[in-house]
Amino acid sequence: MIRAENIHKSFGKLEVLKGIDLVIKKGEIVSIVGASGAGKSTLLHILGTIDNADKGKVFFDDVVVNNFNQKKLSDFRNQHIGFVFQFHHLLPEFTALENVCIPAFINKKSRKSAIAQATKLLGYLNLSDRLDHKPSELSGGEQQRVAVARALINEPSVILADEPSGNLDSTSSVELHNLFFKLRDEFQQTFIIVTHNQELANMADRKLLIQDGVMHNGS
Repeated sequence: MIRAENIHKSFGKLEVLKGIDLVIKKGEIVSIVGASGAGKSTLLHILGTIDNADKGKVFFDDVVVNNFNQKKLSDFRNQHIGFVFQFHHLLPEFTALENVCIPAFINKKSRKSAIAQATKLLGYLNLSDRLDHKPSELSGGEQQRVAVARALINEPSVILADEPSGNLDSTSSVELHNLFFKLRDEFQQTFIIVTHNQELANMADRKLLIQDGVMHNGS
């Protein structure tokens, strides 16, 4: 489903990614681990078309997406990729329901359809009683589940998660980890998760290690 070929990325004279090759299958949960600064997040951003590789190609279903212009790339990202970050990036002035609806509005879904889908997702994530709460009124775990619902609103084929439990307590982390697997089983979505959390990494179908700019199978 996702294929990366010979991905190189440097920042100034620092070569972070030195020819990464990667294949992710549909419905697979893959974790990516490595030391801080190894290039895990950089690779995730390139796979998610947020950043560009200096060299190499990224394929989604055999289409080279890094050849798209910015408008087409933005539309593709909105429709096919969901993002979950360590810091949830919820907009503080909006309710949980409104935050979840935003990508659907960008995708030109009707207000009625977006609200119905967001309400359904938040209910699925046990947040039905938090629809009208703003982020400041939610716990860290609740905020992250709202962020997951937002990532799912456009029914993306792949979810990219960058240290999704890095800002959560241990109980909320376990709940989030289990949620990813529940979502995969329910909706057959693909997850690529960058994490320092070895428990989460080891739960994945495959664990990959970035070391010295090169990809290895994790032990």
